[in-house]
Amino acid sequence: MAEFIMIIVSAVFINNFVVVQFLGICPFLGVSKDFKSALGMGLAVTFVMTITCLITYPIYTYILVPLGIEFMEIIVFIFIIASIVQMIEMVLKKFSPTLYNAMGIYLPLITTNCAVLGVAELVIDSAQMASLLGIAEAQMNMGYAVLYGLFAGLGFTLAIVIMSGLRERIALSSVNKHLRGFPIAMITACFIAMAFYVFALI
Repeated sequence: MAEFIMIIVSAVFINNFVVVQFLGICPFLGVSKDFKSALGMGLAVTFVMTITCLITYPIYTYILVPLGIEFMEIIVFIFIIASIVQMIEMVLKKFSPTLYNAMGIYLPLITTNCAVLGVAELVIDSAQMASLLGIAEAQMNMGYAVLYGLFAGLGFTLAIVIMSGLRERIALSSVNKHLRGFPIAMITACFIAMAFYVFALI
């Protein structure tokens, strides 16, 4: 139970991929202009992160390492991520054209979203993951990897949804013309990052 809580706190708050580790900034800033698009992107990234960890962890552990070709991990991981994103794109286009159109170019960008690749790389580093979760390295397994991927995605979703809410409020406010658009978005992102950073100090 303690490990489960540690995974949630670590992935969602302490090591949040977007506002603490600054991975996946492109969709974070690009799709956070309205709540619906932000939530859709967050859930899509969560799904991709979870499935990526579910597939990449065993492939790395039981295929690449025994064959001595760990150096191929990034190529293999990107291929897997691209395949998952392509599948999501086809499903959204068929069942939710509105969300598909709202995401536009940002949906294919999940393929090269460094947050997704980052979580795949992190969970195969047993020593680092064990240190983050406060467990012995020998205890690290696929269950922990998949859970971390899930909650890392939910952390991304939380950050992008908060950002979208703040940007919607700012759009209704009177903002100095020199700060409108991208500058105020960056300032808002900085304040969110500082808020999340507090969790690392507790």
